[in-house]
Amino acid sequence: AVAVLAWFTIANTASAVDADATAFEVHDRHSVTVRFQVTAQPGSPVTCALEAQDTEHGVVGWRVVEYAASDAHTRRHEETIPTVAEATAGLVSACWIP
Repeated sequence: AVAVLAWFTIANTASAVDADATAFEVHDRHSVTVRFQVTAQPGSPVTCALEAQDTEHGVVGWRVVEYAASDAHTRRHEETIPTVAEATAGLVSACWIP
């Protein structure tokens, strides 16, 4: 039982992805740029869903981006999200290993 628990813990940790938005910049009513870092197992490709939100936390723009595998444990990225209305925040909704 201990071996099975250890295996599940290692398997879940190996496929874990952590993403943190570090900054965002609203350009105008049509775009916002999000800067963020992703921590994942080296050698793994990563896909992230990004969101732009308005003052009421409604989604006014989104984008899914894919990154090739990298030898780095932590990777920094900057992406621009097209919006349908002025955003007041840009964030990383989720990241995962495809």
